[in-house]
Amino acid sequence: MDYQQAYKKLERYGQLHVLKYYGELTKEEKQALLAQIEETDFGNLKYCRDNVTNKKGKITPLAAMQLEQIEKNREQYTAIGLETIRQGKVAAVLLAGGMGTRLGSDEPKGMYDIGITKEVYIFQRLVENMMDVVRQADAWFHLFVMTSDKNHQMTVDFFEEMEYFGYKKEYVHFFIQDMVPASDYEGKVYMEEKGKIATSPNGNGGWFSTMNKKGLLGLIRKTGIEWLNVFAVDNVLQRIADPCFVGATIANGCVAGAKVVKKASPDEGVGALCLEDGRPSIVEYYELTDEMKEAKNEDGELAYNFGVILNYLFNEKVLEKIVDGKLPLHIVEKQIPYLDENGKYVEPDKPNGYKYETLVLDMIHQVDNCLPYEVERSREFAPIKNPTGVDSVESARELCRLNGIEL
Repeated sequence: MDYQQAYKKLERYGQLHVLKYYGELTKEEKQALLAQIEETDFGNLKYCRDNVTNKKGKITPLAAMQLEQIEKNREQYTAIGLETIRQGKVAAVLLAGGMGTRLGSDEPKGMYDIGITKEVYIFQRLVENMMDVVRQADAWFHLFVMTSDKNHQMTVDFFEEMEYFGYKKEYVHFFIQDMVPASDYEGKVYMEEKGKIATSPNGNGGWFSTMNKKGLLGLIRKTGIEWLNVFAVDNVLQRIADPCFVGATIANGCVAGAKVVKKASPDEGVGALCLEDGRPSIVEYYELTDEMKEAKNEDGELAYNFGVILNYLFNEKVLEKIVDGKLPLHIVEKQIPYLDENGKYVEPDKPNGYKYETLVLDMIHQVDNCLPYEVERSREFAPIKNPTGVDSVESARELCRLNGIEL
């Protein structure tokens, strides 16, 4: 893209201020800014401002496949899942774009060491869980690791240094999450430098669209991958490409599955899988009314008693259809560092604009059906969000100990 093309694009979206300092930039900085303008979808800002309500439809319960039912069919489901893995039809997608800031670390979150007597990294625990399935199936499966521009090189270097924790290197693929511009309250993008638009990651719902942009769908089609298990970096006990989970989803004719756990309390801060206007959806904990929290099913159990843990299985062909449409964009009010009208760098002490993101939970509402698959929280749910207390390094260490994992 040359200057004139960039000018026309920015003029179309009312963002000509982006070129205010163009004449002061070096040749390299000019090229970088023009490339960023070319890659940036400014239309998203208008789309988001026009769709800020994201109102829910009619919410009704969606019954989970509970542990007892899973155990009755475990042999059948596991056999289906193992065969699907052996045929190369299952892959995993790790969402690892975050930093360990809340844990007091300036490194990628997956590099955080939870060990007590030895080094045990979050990434290491996840790969060890994957290796359990590799041994069970006697087959490798592809792992796609979504990083961010802030942590990509550190993440790649770390996997190299650790020799991929024993995983086959040729089955691991890194890609950088797409970024979206941050704006003021009027939708004008901020500049963080004279030659750089302020941006932020496009949310955990952007993983498949980013894979598509990075050309990874070619590999998926070439290798015959039909199912993608997407999961978050912070749960060190979760099973990935779990054969029983894969088999249960397939055997029940579903195009998606979601691992869920029984809530510790009705007020626990996890989203609940439900139906919204008859389609699968996730209602966030803060969206649950008191009436919904107390609602009972025909067995006398709480109707919204199972929370999602950000471990989903999607049929790949269905994902291709979703990526052709637009997921709702969510506005997040944030403090955004920027250059003021005099070109001075400012770090605000209160929110001054919006960041925009898509959420993986919205992908669930785009599919025709989804299997809520219960897992034992003491065996598969050890999220690390804080140094101490609930969902912390401390609680994860204790759960690892209870599961016989040496730290």
